[in-house]
Amino acid sequence: MSATIPDAVVLTLLMERPMHGYELIRELDLREVRDWAQISRPQVYYSLRKLANAGWIARTEDNNESGGPEREVYAVTETGERTLAEALDQEHWATEREVPRFVTWLALRHRASPKAMRKVITARRRFLQRELAKEEETLRAIQAEPAQVMDAAGLMVEFGIQRFKLELQWLDTVEQRLLGRSLVRSDRECAPSSSR
Repeated sequence: MSATIPDAVVLTLLMERPMHGYELIRELDLREVRDWAQISRPQVYYSLRKLANAGWIARTEDNNESGGPEREVYAVTETGERTLAEALDQEHWATEREVPRFVTWLALRHRASPKAMRKVITARRRFLQRELAKEEETLRAIQAEPAQVMDAAGLMVEFGIQRFKLELQWLDTVEQRLLGRSLVRSDRECAPSSSR
């Protein structure tokens, strides 16, 4: 059995301190996990069950019996620490390629009307501008924290800022090419070149 991304996120947080599921979810919300990892509330509880069944985490002695199963406090076992270390030692973390939905839309857009194209491009621009503003605000808050917090969190947010800025510049080119000249193109012209 291998650790999934939700498993790795849960194990990492539990290595900081023992927590129950509700605390984990609260911590994930505070750290805006949906911006850097795809993990939902049900996945947290699924991972807790999976990790406990595999022996990677165990209930701690300070469990409150009246709290119910969702309040069971877990800590990482030695096996869980080894599993997390092995999971973080895999090359797949560095070799996967994201495909944003906008890129898929771009490949299919030759069937859209000019009005629809303008609408989607405008929506993407607004989304990027909102996300950029949010990330810049987050970076300011991180920079006010102690230096150790700035390390990974700051790097992640700076990366997001650079990506949003770059995509906004690229979006100017997309808009100019798609909306600034004739939109009548054949399917052959829209297909990627096989000579690349």
